[in-house]
Amino acid sequence: MSDTMYPPASRDQATRRRELAPAPQAAFDAFSKAVFADGALSAKMKQVIAVAVAHVTQCPYCIKGHTKAALRQGATPQELMEAIWVAAEMRAGGAYAHTAVSLAVMAEEQQRSG
Repeated sequence: MSDTMYPPASRDQATRRRELAPAPQAAFDAFSKAVFADGALSAKMKQVIAVAVAHVTQCPYCIKGHTKAALRQGATPQELMEAIWVAAEMRAGGAYAHTAVSLAVMAEEQQRSG
């Protein structure tokens, strides 16, 4: 194990995952290939979305891999940064929207003790 929190991705890790579970790995590879292929959304747009989602899920491996893939598909740094900001707003917006749950509990508790 390295001194960093996240060990660097390596070919050895990929090989070991495949050895330990070849069928699920093959299914995941096929799924990923299908998902990121051009369709109603371009492969570029799908990679931009993946960069944004990777920031929400906070996966450093996904951030690195999909940022590289997005750039290779023609995304600009400006497009990626805007997508990351959209993801940040959505994550913050989710926390904001969920205050409705806390507000409801506060109101219930106030009525109960009231």
